[in-house]
Amino acid sequence: MKLSSLRPQDWLLLAVVAALFFAWGAWLMRPQPAAEPLPWLSQWQSRVLQPLAEDRLALAQLAELQDGELWLQANLGGARLLYRAQLAGDEQGWSVEAEVALSEAERSSLLAAAGLDLGDGEQPLSAQLLEALGRHALLSLTLLPPEPLDAARLAASIGQPRLTLELDEGQAWVYPELGMTAHLQEEELFFLYVVPRHLLKQR
Repeated sequence: MKLSSLRPQDWLLLAVVAALFFAWGAWLMRPQPAAEPLPWLSQWQSRVLQPLAEDRLALAQLAELQDGELWLQANLGGARLLYRAQLAGDEQGWSVEAEVALSEAERSSLLAAAGLDLGDGEQPLSAQLLEALGRHALLSLTLLPPEPLDAARLAASIGQPRLTLELDEGQAWVYPELGMTAHLQEEELFFLYVVPRHLLKQR
């Protein structure tokens, strides 16, 4: 079709289509709002994540920051002592689980006191044990959001990861200085896992 043969209504249609095309392009190119940082993470970075990365975080330090309970887990693979808590405030719903370092004698003693055999599952322990075991070191820490979270919020809180690994399912953002690995699927954060950084280097 020659341009000279276009009718006025054809020109109007072309103008509308062009305007819509440019408006769509401008919408795609609009600046994205900055991701909102996680307000509690800066405090946890200095009081929990960094000390754990340096292998100097004790159970009492975590309990002082966040109320929780001790659970004895008696799986067939062995006994584990876990400290579990729920974050409150603006980040209500985040779950916290930390493993407490124990000697084999302490594991056996706790199993006997709780009346558990390996394979019996798990049960909560008395609050009095928190004080008795307060100086014990923590081996690892897992933080789970109540639902998958926009990974950009993590980056806005502590920066971009030093290393990104492709997994069978999703990705791992690695922060070696914090001993932390963030597990993602489709740009959503599913959980954070923190260990002393010397253990992370061995993986």
